[in-house]
Amino acid sequence: MRVGILGSGLMGGKLGTLFARAGHEVVFSYARSEEKLRTLARKAGGSARAGTPHDAARDADAVLFAVHWSRSDDVLSQAGDLKGKVIVTCSLPMNDGDTGLVVGLTSSGAEELAKKARGAQVVCAFNTVPSEVLFGVYEAREKAPRPSLVYCGDDARGKKVAASLIRDVGFEPVDAGPLRIARYTEPFALLMAELAYGGRGGPELAYRFERFR
Repeated sequence: MRVGILGSGLMGGKLGTLFARAGHEVVFSYARSEEKLRTLARKAGGSARAGTPHDAARDADAVLFAVHWSRSDDVLSQAGDLKGKVIVTCSLPMNDGDTGLVVGLTSSGAEELAKKARGAQVVCAFNTVPSEVLFGVYEAREKAPRPSLVYCGDDARGKKVAASLIRDVGFEPVDAGPLRIARYTEPFALLMAELAYGGRGGPELAYRFERFR
């Protein structure tokens, strides 16, 4: 699968690296410098490379949207036409100070992104775990049981692509329903962040759902 990374910070950089190590063709884009993108691509290995947002999106089977909410319009304008593309967003609609959500209750960041990128198949995923746990989960991917990771979206094809990427990274995908469920998963992501960064155990934190029959 060809995966374009829009935003190569902590989440984009680490997920892009793991996608590459799982065998996908990855294009890293939208970082503070070209050198950072080249370094990410070199460390990721495989067929990973650096490029522009337009390069990342042009031939992608999936696009990871991993920019700060304040940069959404800018990266979308650089990416170009995303109609028909699967966009997997881990971006949370945070204010400039990262102290709270600027969208909620009657909408979500994922739903607002879908309005901006009309015609794209938007799936909300990967934002309910801290970046610090990603490599550990990937390294333990052969072990059972796997940690859970919720995702939601309105398009069956987009959700299938997202679920496949979630498995490749080492999580067990949990289909939470339509995209409007991001109104609940995005605040849940803040709870996970509070536990990861405000607790005593460190940020290497994941979760798992179990059913007791």
